[in-house]
Amino acid sequence: MKKLNSDKVTKKKLSHDRIVEVTSHAIRRSGYDGTGIADIMKEAGLTHGGFYAHFTSREALLAEAADHAGADAVALAANIAAAAPAGQALASIMRAYLSDEHVHNIEFGCPIAALGSEMPRQCPEVRQAATRHIKEMVDLVARQSPEWGQPAAHEDALFAVATMVGTLLLARAVDDPKLSTNLLKATLKHFNAND
Repeated sequence: MKKLNSDKVTKKKLSHDRIVEVTSHAIRRSGYDGTGIADIMKEAGLTHGGFYAHFTSREALLAEAADHAGADAVALAANIAAAAPAGQALASIMRAYLSDEHVHNIEFGCPIAALGSEMPRQCPEVRQAATRHIKEMVDLVARQSPEWGQPAAHEDALFAVATMVGTLLLARAVDDPKLSTNLLKATLKHFNAND
């Protein structure tokens, strides 16, 4: 009997995690308002009726998905920093973040650049998740500074993260591929992060 209950719990957790993963991609692809429960459950391979076995509300799902997407983005940046040659972590993060690949793969990229303009209209839990991960990203960038621990490192990191997000947002917004590429290149050049 214990094994049966353990299998049920494991299966439910796997289903829950699958719903969150699918939703984390869907919100970045279609926005919060463009993400419906029926479509999410279908994409996750589950029935619409099973949704409330996992979440108390749509807002609870969106908050968990936003948290998941933000955690993934920060983890990716941390992995890039860890793999970079000494003194090149920030430049490596910036090159990955401000890449054509990131511009064109919105559903797998930074949720802040994909959803930032929608955040003020979301429930407090979604905004708290976004805030937490923005702070983590700023801290990660600040730790790459030779001045880490000084107020200037934190201020420079705030500027760098805001510039990266803004550049990515603009590069995605324009319908001119050359302008999009030039936006990325100009920001990388400004931060001496070119290849």
